Amino acid sequence: MAIVEDGDPHGAPVVVHHGTPGCGRLHGPWAADARERGLRLIGYDRAGYGASDRRAGRDVAAVAADLAAVADALGIARFATWGASGGGPHALACAALLGDRIVAAATFAGAGPHGEPDLDFMDGMGEDNLAEFGAALEGEAALRPLLDDCARSVRRTSAEELAEQMRSLLSPPDAAATTGELAEYLHGSFLTATQRGVDGWLDDDLAFTRPWGFDVGAIAVPVQVWQGDQDLMVPAAHGEWYARHIPGADLRRSPDDGHLTVVENHLGEVHAWLSGHF
Repeated sequence: MAIVEDGDPHGAPVVVHHGTPGCGRLHGPWAADARERGLRLIGYDRAGYGASDRRAGRDVAAVAADLAAVADALGIARFATWGASGGGPHALACAALLGDRIVAAATFAGAGPHGEPDLDFMDGMGEDNLAEFGAALEGEAALRPLLDDCARSVRRTSAEELAEQMRSLLSPPDAAATTGELAEYLHGSFLTATQRGVDGWLDDDLAFTRPWGFDVGAIAVPVQVWQGDQDLMVPAAHGEWYARHIPGADLRRSPDDGHLTVVENHLGEVHAWLSGHF
């Protein structure tokens, strides 16, 4: 499994779960904030992405054993964790399954589980996500060609053209933010994530639409849930679902943010909150 570290190398460890699709590359402003706060930021390529080997058929819960092994290899006994978008469920899997090795967890625009009676999973999503998760519900045979086509299209797109490529998924605040350094980071992460194909992306999507392998109601560590009200990738109802089902979850809704900006605008607050639990 590929691992990336930044921030304060001697600081309190915080594991970052990347989005879907994505990789362990750490955005420069995240690393700078971690460094200032004395946090050791650790990213990794989830199975099937970038330089990490695929684990076909994995569920969301599988990441907990992977991260326990990573922590052991790095000599880390306890750590905090946060995940954005598709990384949100994986951060929660660690919180639910790794016991007192996790001091606290946070999600930004984390996707909720499909099939829950009190969550309309796809309601409010942009057109591209509706097509993607519709295919995921049909299975790998329907999903793989869709993701292959999307990956080829993005690989032909420059960072400056990324917002246009993603236009059905970007609310006004997200569209305005997808320029410059953030666009370069997102584009570069996508290229790294899919350098060996779309297996990681495909396995994430299938895992999200099937049983996760753990119960969020079993989480016993502090959890903060951040959600932008203008999110077209993971609509606000997903964050509300987390707040109803995770014991003691602290829901932070931001009316002015979308999917991307909720991370960029509030990461410092989350880092400060996580650092207070060591």
